[in-house]
Amino acid sequence: MARSLHFGKSVHDNGWGMFTTFLKYKLEDQGKQLIRIDKWYPSSQTCSVCGYKNPETKDLGMREWDCPNCKSHHDRDLNAAINIRKLSSLNK
Repeated sequence: MARSLHFGKSVHDNGWGMFTTFLKYKLEDQGKQLIRIDKWYPSSQTCSVCGYKNPETKDLGMREWDCPNCKSHHDRDLNAAINIRKLSSLNK
């Protein structure tokens, strides 16, 4: 009976680990740093102005949104970048 080997996830994890190690090394060589955040951190759903978490922005097709709390207008990607930058400065 043939036995199947399940190396897919471990090979993927090792490849990702090597990539992030290499990336961190290259960034540090340039005086920069690699920032890691939890993959479930709601960076594009959280208003970067007031911190309100908008559940309607889970739809990835929604590229812009207005915060119902403070009325700020957000571009999804720019808002996420601002939130990630804020989070990374808290973790230093």
